[in-house]
Amino acid sequence: MNVTDRIYVAGHKGLVGSAIMRALEQQGYSHLITRSSSELDLRDRQQVDDFFETEEIDYVFLAAAKVGGIAANNDYPADFIRDNLLIQTNVIDAAYRAKVQKLMFLGSTCIYPKYAPQPLKEEHLLTGELEPTNMPYAIAKIAGINMCQSYNRQYGTRFISVMPTNLYGPGDNFDLHTSHVLPALIRKFHEAKVQNQPVVEVWGTGNPKREFLHSDDLADACIYLMKNYEDSEIVNIGVGEDIAIKDLAGMIMEIVGYQGEISFNSSIPDGTPRKLVDVSKINALGWTAQTPLAEGLQELYRTFQTEFLVKQ
Repeated sequence: MNVTDRIYVAGHKGLVGSAIMRALEQQGYSHLITRSSSELDLRDRQQVDDFFETEEIDYVFLAAAKVGGIAANNDYPADFIRDNLLIQTNVIDAAYRAKVQKLMFLGSTCIYPKYAPQPLKEEHLLTGELEPTNMPYAIAKIAGINMCQSYNRQYGTRFISVMPTNLYGPGDNFDLHTSHVLPALIRKFHEAKVQNQPVVEVWGTGNPKREFLHSDDLADACIYLMKNYEDSEIVNIGVGEDIAIKDLAGMIMEIVGYQGEISFNSSIPDGTPRKLVDVSKINALGWTAQTPLAEGLQELYRTFQTEFLVKQ
């Protein structure tokens, strides 16, 4: 992948896509192609076909997706499976027919079985039942992986698939209904501090463990793999360490400066008990994450204060 190649970042305004854009720009790539959802509806096959026919794209980072936390996945299951299947099917097929040099499909660690052995290895895919709370999204992502593998086998394409762990970073979603756990906790503790609330409710028991990867680290890994990885088999991207939600809440509580108490609402489902990815494969390829969680959390809280609150 040369700095003069035409690179399309699908989903460039999202958490992942914007991080990839920043990293590409910092590394000197000068022909970055983007379209907002209002300019190009990736669910519309004709629009996607026309776009690929006219833009002469060399590389694709497929980071566009409909995403959300447990509440959003539970409330809008049809939207999650339909929109994601449409987006990835249209882009992957159009990329093949337009003869792009290489495509990267970004999946998620929710593709792994709910009770898969820990840490999650790439070979655990399709070895057990999925977590029910995000099954429609996971099934769509599994279909995308298999589609890339099938096109490689039948058409000789160079489509690779990566599975990031839980992400956070600049451009994160702080909406309490649709966000993931980390930005939601930052907002909850901040608002409780400002409003002098004595207790902050955290969904679930606090016992599940999660791994958190900074979006800038993910972007660095994606570009590294686009340059150095050619296999059809999936690659995990993570830090190789996890933390219990109750401990994460404690870290955020301290960073925000909230002085009250934490109450865990065990009537809300926990989701998967643990989701730690095995990163030995990507480490062996020569890449490791660089951002410590405490440092990343402090940065995200500053972003919340300087960007999200200003827009409110």
